Amino acid sequence: MQEKKMTTTSGIEIREVYSETKNLEQPGEFPFTRGIQKDMYRGKLWTMRQYAGFSTAEESNKRYHYLLSQGTTGLSVAFDLPTQIGYDSDHVMAEGEVGKVGVAIDSLKDMEMLFQGIDLQKVTTSMTINATAPILLAMYISLAKKQGADLSQISGTIQNDILKEYAARGTYIYPPKASMRLITDVFEYCSKELPKWNTISISGYHIREAGSTAVQELAFTLANGKAYLQAAMSKGLDINIFAKRVSFFFNCHNNFFEEIAKFRAARRMWAEITKSLGATDPGAQKLRFHTQTGGSTLTAQQPLNNIIRVTNQAMAAVLGGTQSLHTNGYDEALSLPTEAAAKVALRTQQIIAFESGVSDTVDPLAGSYFVESLTDEVEREAWKYIQIIDAKGGSVNAIEEGYIQNEIANSAYRYQKDIESGDRTVVGVNKYVDSKGLTMEVFRVDDSIRDLQTKKLEILKAERNNEQVKIVLDALALSAKNGSNTMPFILAAVDAYSTLGEIADVLRNEFGEY
Repeated sequence: MQEKKMTTTSGIEIREVYSETKNLEQPGEFPFTRGIQKDMYRGKLWTMRQYAGFSTAEESNKRYHYLLSQGTTGLSVAFDLPTQIGYDSDHVMAEGEVGKVGVAIDSLKDMEMLFQGIDLQKVTTSMTINATAPILLAMYISLAKKQGADLSQISGTIQNDILKEYAARGTYIYPPKASMRLITDVFEYCSKELPKWNTISISGYHIREAGSTAVQELAFTLANGKAYLQAAMSKGLDINIFAKRVSFFFNCHNNFFEEIAKFRAARRMWAEITKSLGATDPGAQKLRFHTQTGGSTLTAQQPLNNIIRVTNQAMAAVLGGTQSLHTNGYDEALSLPTEAAAKVALRTQQIIAFESGVSDTVDPLAGSYFVESLTDEVEREAWKYIQIIDAKGGSVNAIEEGYIQNEIANSAYRYQKDIESGDRTVVGVNKYVDSKGLTMEVFRVDDSIRDLQTKKLEILKAERNNEQVKIVLDALALSAKNGSNTMPFILAAVDAYSTLGEIADVLRNEFGEY
């Protein structure tokens, strides 16, 4: 009987035994396979973030204070869909979505409430926002100024990665070239005004959630990263300065060793990409990344099993050398996470950090025949995709012609087919099924949130200086038209309490919709 061939989720064959390796570089040295710091977690643990945002700014603020009290070391803001695609809560397109998958932010007033009682100079904040990233960043800057913060000390990240929106996620507004202009406007502005701010978090997470393999996630994300570097350099930005403010956001799925190999290969590949584009400063060659455990791996069936899945994924992210980590709640296949699920998710990270011993030495799996070989193979397969994308003229062209979307769709189809045929086991779904089910508390956001936000908007528009709003919005329109950096004009509009929708509409009028 022929032995069944074993493969990773990317189709890389797994040998029965590995018995060779190569000489390894040291951690903290080019090409950083073993980590970007010499001492890694012995010197400083990864930032423990919990992605949170729902309902109103008031409700989300309560959850942030709770998470900080439980030991979270960085905040990660989820915005609702209307906020992500530039609609105020009272817009007809916002109906049924206000506050559902994140917090509703319509103006600087909401941002002020969101961070009430939180010193922005003492926390790092990650904001998962893309098409409207310049507007939300401007609100954050305006609030920091109101707090009297030193902007040179404010640190955090905006996702600001529009290319993966076209390829995998869908919350884009403007055509690709106009979107790339807004992104590079943010790069240029922050390089002068917010030197510690990470101006982009190039996201493989959503590419993976859309159904890509680990290799595709790595390749498409780094290809997008290359496109952003080239766009910044075309604006005259120095890669040795700018690339230090670029970070990445990866997914972590269930295949333990493939995920670790993916993270190690990512560092090595990015070091080569930045070097080939002219980066000579080691700081500009280092790939820094946040990881979130795989949302699409969570099951509504037997949801407590998700605690084990999340632990497995979080451990792989740590062994792979992540700088920041979010662990999903076990109930997220059913609803937004309850407070109880969010606490278990955070405790999972803390147990790994303080009880498991995996943070005691750098890159503990280095020298493993299997891990070293798999790192090489993941890298080899990812370069093949990048060569194809380069031949098409880069990520923007590859997305516009549908190449990346088709590759992801084909992988998603194969994965689902394997589950439905039983070739791939998902415990509790197609094997070890429990017909009893489980009654659980489910977190729901009420539709009345839209009414609350609409009333707040009415009050805001009655109280603000509407003549000043018109002046600043007209100035923004002129900036969009004449090619000057839009960020100072967006900030002026935010300061005058223009709404997110009003600002996005000005840009819609100038750039069009995609």
